[in-house]
Amino acid sequence: MIYIDTSVVLAHVLSEDVRPPITLWNHPLASSQLTEYEAWVRVHAYGKAATHGATLASTLGTLDLLALDEAACSRCRAPFPLPVRTLDALHLAAADHLRSRGFEVEVASYDERMRAAAAAMGFQIYPL
Repeated sequence: MIYIDTSVVLAHVLSEDVRPPITLWNHPLASSQLTEYEAWVRVHAYGKAATHGATLASTLGTLDLLALDEAACSRCRAPFPLPVRTLDALHLAAADHLRSRGFEVEVASYDERMRAAAAAMGFQIYPL
C-alpha cells in the first residue's frame, strides 16, 4: 500500500511541472482525511475549484481515506525521529497506524522534510 500525502494529490490534480508517474495509480493507495481537507483548501485558494474540482473529487475517490480518529492520531503524542510540522505529523501518524495494522506501507510525498521523517521512521519511500 502506498500512503500519499497532499503534495502528490495536488501535483496530479493541478498538472504541475513535477507529477506522479501514471503507474502510481495502479497501486492500492491510502491517505488520511487530512489530504482531502488540505487539497480542497488549496484548490479553492488557487481559485481552481471550477476547473479542477471534478478531477480532485475523482482523485480523492481512488484513495482509501483513513479517518482522523484517536487510533490514527495517537502516534502524535510520541516524539518523531526528526522535527516535523503538525500536518506532517498527522500524515505520518496515519501511515504508521496503517503499518501497525499489518499493512506494508510506502510513503509518497514531494516534501523533502516529510520524506526524510518517513524514512527515519523506517518507511520505504515511493520513488517520484
